[in-house]
Amino acid sequence: MSETDSRAPQLLGPAQIRALASELGVTPTKVWGQNFVHDPGTIRRIVRIAGVRPAEHVVEVGPGLGSLTLGMLEAGARVTAVEIDPRLAARLPLTAPGDALTVINADAMTVTELPGSPTALVANLPYNVAVPILLHFLATFSSIERVLVMVQAEVADRLAAQPGSRTYGVPSVKARWYGDVARVGTISRNVFWPVPNVDSALVEIKRGEPVSTTASRDEVFALVDAAFAQRRKTIRKALSARVADSAMLDGALAAAGIDPQARGESLAVADFARLAERVRVDRPRG
Repeated sequence: MSETDSRAPQLLGPAQIRALASELGVTPTKVWGQNFVHDPGTIRRIVRIAGVRPAEHVVEVGPGLGSLTLGMLEAGARVTAVEIDPRLAARLPLTAPGDALTVINADAMTVTELPGSPTALVANLPYNVAVPILLHFLATFSSIERVLVMVQAEVADRLAAQPGSRTYGVPSVKARWYGDVARVGTISRNVFWPVPNVDSALVEIKRGEPVSTTASRDEVFALVDAAFAQRRKTIRKALSARVADSAMLDGALAAAGIDPQARGESLAVADFARLAERVRVDRPRG
């Protein structure tokens, strides 16, 4: 153990988690997706899988009472933690004192600037907004090279799904716009307080080369949304509801090398990108 590690605060166990919550008058709320990890072994496992390195700048969303934050600080990282709950945001620097931690009290979906340039996103994401937060941070912070997030197991399956699988959909395609996606672990529900009614899993994203296309990300994503708005319909039928010129749509599908009878579930992100170069789909209002 390094000198830095030996001085780091102890990781939080069940008694410490409950004591902190009691001190702050915090009752975990589903609105903010608050389920706090109280098992140090699980925290160290997550940090290890994430490959957190000494002196690396990591951004964490939803640090809560600080379980994962402490684990990353123990590994020698610099952490910027984004916390929506003002009570938790104010208490976190006392739980994890030192200049390696920066806390931002804000809704993660509104954050567009961070101090420095974080190279990793490591977080236990609130289940109800996990995908929007993940996509927002990947889109907004190009310095993030890799991601390891804990999400609901069902969401993990959707993010990591391959084309043609039953769970493949909008999150699968959009996540792959940024790089390689894989489910890399399962987390027992018993390591949380309160115990959630769902299982959890770890998803890893390694940012890769941008998809080769002249279409913008927004154009591709609008097409993806339209293609999956009517699941199990062919790509032509799904898009015809948003593209008035049927001849133009048929020509675009042919030029992109996409069978009009194929379903969105069978198309990879590169397929959507080729099609988005040839047909424009506006995002629905509202």
